[in-house]
Formats: sequence, structure tokens, C-alpha cells
Amino acid sequence: MSRKAYDSDLTGYQREILKPFLEKRHVFGWGRPRRVNTREVVNAIFYLNKTGCQWRSLPHDFPSWPVVFYYFKRWRKQAYGDK
Repeated sequence: MSRKAYDSDLTGYQREILKPFLEKRHVFGWGRPRRVNTREVVNAIFYLNKTGCQWRSLPHDFPSWPVVFYYFKRWRKQAYGDK
């Protein structure tokens, strides 16, 4: 990580717990390789949750807000099956 840590960032221990879920790929291995660090995406989502800021107001040291929002929607849909 090349940025200063926020209070809401994952610890190393928390990262190890979430690692199997964050690195999960399609069952047949389809799709392009990821170009974004999923740990930083999770850190951005936690930052949003803790501070209550808008998506477009994410600090610039996180991935861009559309990328973070894409993963948030995708993971929420996988967890809850909503649209």
C-alpha cells in the first residue's frame, strides 16, 4: 500500500479472512484479469460507510468511484440477489 492508512482500512488479519472471497474468480476461469486492487476497493467501501461521504467524494488515493460502486453493486447482488 503506497498511501497513508485511514482508520477504516482493513488490517492484515481481516484481509486474510476476506482473501478467499475477494480473489474468487469465475468457476471456469472466464474474464479478464483484474486491474484493480480489491483490498483498496473494500477499504473505499469501508471509508464510505464510516464517513458517510458521497460516492463521488471518495479521496483520490482510492480507486475511482465508478469502479468502487461497480464492485459494491456486484458483491451486494451476489450476497442478496437483488437487482
